[in-house]
Amino acid sequence: MTEKGESVEYGELNILYQDEYFVAIDKPAGLLVHRSFLDKHETQFAMQMLRDQLGQHVFPVHRLDRPTSGVLLFALSSEAARDMNQLFIEGTITKRYLALVRGFAPESVFLDKPLKEELDKIADKFATQNKAPQAAQTQFNCLHQATLPIPIGKYPTVRYSLVECFPKTGRKHQIRRHLNHLSIPIIGDVNHGDNQHNQFFREHFALRRLMLFATQLSFVHPYTHKPIVIKAPLGEDMLKVCKQLGWPQQEKDY
Repeated sequence: MTEKGESVEYGELNILYQDEYFVAIDKPAGLLVHRSFLDKHETQFAMQMLRDQLGQHVFPVHRLDRPTSGVLLFALSSEAARDMNQLFIEGTITKRYLALVRGFAPESVFLDKPLKEELDKIADKFATQNKAPQAAQTQFNCLHQATLPIPIGKYPTVRYSLVECFPKTGRKHQIRRHLNHLSIPIIGDVNHGDNQHNQFFREHFALRRLMLFATQLSFVHPYTHKPIVIKAPLGEDMLKVCKQLGWPQQEKDY
């Protein structure tokens, strides 16, 4: 899967959690959350597919970039969407991502680096062009590292890390841009990454997608007041990569 995505037919969405107020799906990499005039040729969107699957309207309460897979939460009413949005605004929802990056990541680092808003030439044509950078914080923890005896460029080996990411704010492409700032860009990121390693990954592992996974969403339910933890699997393709890199091979280990 490339950054722009490819025309793929998606089957029924995998529902990870559902109650009378909310429903969460495992969004496939490459699937848009909702219709966008920037991708006029696309015919499938997570919001519309889920609406058709459930037979009722759904309301998105957050977003995932098109190339990112994992937990995507919807509300089943506008009131529930409003109340869940408030939890996001208050910062009481914990989002956990896993990212496969180039290089050896530091064991633990909290990055507090404001980000200037990334504007699209078409969609943001009339937006304010010189906004001040917005606050952006992410906690990163390195879970695994690996070295392969394969030369790329001037280096005799390639190094990779699996990084746990906890964004404290929700800026556009925040995790990608922060990891690139740390010189450990995400594999498969054509805008903020290392194209030599992206190409190597396509050839060596036969994977074209952005290696960023929204693996967990945690919050206190606004109506039942119970703690909710929703998890999404990495999937077989990623687990095969983990095996080749000498990392754990089962979902439960991540």
